[in-house]
Amino acid sequence: MKKKFKCEVDCANCANKLEEELKKLDGVEDISVNFMTQKLTLIAPDERFDEVLKAVVDKAKKIEPDAVIEI
Repeated sequence: MKKKFKCEVDCANCANKLEEELKKLDGVEDISVNFMTQKLTLIAPDERFDEVLKAVVDKAKKIEPDAVIEI
């Protein structure tokens, strides 16, 4: 499943750092964080999507405390 979410990040470097670290999470097939559009695109298995999304949101808060992902 592929879904997009509003993702407020402060700079392009922060978006890149988030993207690199979140790609390492179990269940993430692909993820992109776009600073210009303030969007996060997540691709994960349908049956685990909610679980993976929660892990992404939790990990993002640890990496960039000011980042906000709107679910």
